[in-house]
Formats: sequence, structure tokens, C-alpha cells
Amino acid sequence: MSVSGAVRWLDRIETGLIALLVLAMVLLAGAQILLRNLFETGLTWVDPLLRAMVLWAAMLGALAAARDDKHIGLDLLTHFVHGRTRLVLRVVSLAFAACISAALAWFGVGLIQLDYGSDAATAGIPNWLLEAIIPVGFALLALRFALRACTPPRNAAPALSPELP
Repeated sequence: MSVSGAVRWLDRIETGLIALLVLAMVLLAGAQILLRNLFETGLTWVDPLLRAMVLWAAMLGALAAARDDKHIGLDLLTHFVHGRTRLVLRVVSLAFAACISAALAWFGVGLIQLDYGSDAATAGIPNWLLEAIIPVGFALLALRFALRACTPPRNAAPALSPELP
């Protein structure tokens, strides 16, 4: 299998995980609403699990946005500069994003270490495992930004904003 084939395979897995996670969140939230409104009961573990699932969906969504070069970026200067200067600013901003993501991953490890020794769990899943997406997600995000900084841009214009005159 070629590298590009492996990357496409990983992209599909990532997209599938996001879709599966969002579907599970909708089903769990819908079941909880029905249980509360129709039967005046509910599952105590659903609400904390949904909060953790939102965190996972946000981190996986951030990875997908960075993958597709659709992440939030401060690109005001790129509207006024062109050529080599624009490329240099792109590399600097992506390297900065990689550094910030790496720092957040490092501090996320500290968060996991705080919860690792405790017996706290949600739906039978240890809390440290539910929170593990924070350091893992930010580390992957740092790697993705660093790799993006080393590769040429997919297109010259910013994805979400038109060129200024």
C-alpha cells in the first residue's frame, strides 16, 4: 500500500469515526429525552457520557478541519501580500499553531495524570480514558499542522473568504 493510499484510508476512518460518534450522540440524547418526557425516568450515565462524546467529536472535528485546510486561521495579512511573503506567513502561522497544539497536548497529559489514579468512571469507562482525547488529539493536531507547514498549500486563496480588491 502506498503512502497516499494509507493516508486516504486513515482519512476515511477519521471521517467514519466522527459520523459514528455524532450518530451515537443523537441516539443517546434522543433516548434520554424520550425516557424523561414519556416515562419520567432517565439513564444517569447518559448526560456525562454525552459531554465526553462532545469533547471527542470536537477534537476529531478539529483534526478533520486541519486535514482539509478548513481550520480557523488568522489570514488577514495574506490578503495584502503575495508570492514568497504569503508562503512564509503561511509556514510561520502553521508552525505557531503546531507549537500551541503541542503545548496543549503536554498540559493535557498532566490532566490525565490527575485522573489516572482515581476510581472515577462514567458508564463504566474510567474518566482518564474519556479525557485521553485531549493530549492525543492535540498531539495529532500539532503533527498535522507541522506537516502542513512543510508541504505546499493546496490552493493559493483562503478557503472561506474572498479576495479583497
